[in-house]
Amino acid sequence: MGIDIKSEKEIDKMRQSGQIVAKVLKLLSEQIKPGMKTKELDIIAEKEMKRLGGESSFNGYHGFPANLCVSVNDEIVHGIPGGRVLKEGDIVSLDFGVIYNGFHGDAAVTVGVGEISRDARRLIETTQASLENGIAAARAGAKLGDISAAIQKYAESKGYSVVREYTGHGIGREMHEDPQVPNCTEPPYGLQPGTGPELKKGMTIALEPMLNAGGWRTRVADDRWTVHTDDGSLSAHFEHTIVIDNNEPEVLTKVIYG
Repeated sequence: MGIDIKSEKEIDKMRQSGQIVAKVLKLLSEQIKPGMKTKELDIIAEKEMKRLGGESSFNGYHGFPANLCVSVNDEIVHGIPGGRVLKEGDIVSLDFGVIYNGFHGDAAVTVGVGEISRDARRLIETTQASLENGIAAARAGAKLGDISAAIQKYAESKGYSVVREYTGHGIGREMHEDPQVPNCTEPPYGLQPGTGPELKKGMTIALEPMLNAGGWRTRVADDRWTVHTDDGSLSAHFEHTIVIDNNEPEVLTKVIYG
């Protein structure tokens, strides 16, 4: 399967789906608090998504049983919302996807529950900055490996490890399209800078670095979905859907005010 180049009409539809994702994640970030069950976050997300006219990208995808991935502390990604009660000091990664007019938007944020530790705050800030470095490298004429290198270089310069096995991806009519977007440069997981497919105007991709405070290795829980850090260290996750342009890429899942 080749890498799809979207028309302006298709990109506009992705802007619409991306804005639904952005607004839902903003609402969740504002409402999360100690004492909430993770299932409550899924309910809020579903209600707001439907109010805005979207459909879930995640619910039922390969059997995933919710609209929202909620991953807490040492959980990296794909956490299933349920009866877990959030506590002061937890950090929570919220990964959300929407279909609108036949096109997907996908983004993730990591937020603190109440007051969090300085170390947790630094991990969150570094993960977000790693994403921003990856986005800055995503320009027409660059190579996919330039994104991978930018993410990893920044993350490791701050003392964190980058999860290898889970990557970003192309996105559009399908939630996961070509190409995979690694967050590191080492084979067999990553791409060296200056290698991989050339980035072209109209490519739509989701960048999503996941950083661990400890080692990069992971394990999957008995539910066959939730991915944990292998050493029990904290993890954070940020993601945006972007479209490649001749200059700076456009972030489709950034909240537009007004």
